[in-house]
Amino acid sequence: MARLKVTQVKSYIGSKQNHRDTLRSLGLRRVNDTVVKEDRPEIRGMVHTVRHLVTVEEVD
Repeated sequence: MARLKVTQVKSYIGSKQNHRDTLRSLGLRRVNDTVVKEDRPEIRGMVHTVRHLVTVEEVD
């Protein structure tokens, strides 16, 4: 199964509480933090919510 490498590239300061909670759920705490998650619809939805704060790469 494919995996996604999610990196936080912008700060969450000034963003909505929902976006902060989503970043925390993904396991991202500060700028330049990176996590690797399974490519599932739930993860894709969370990434879509904070797409302006993160970058996403597909990893094999």
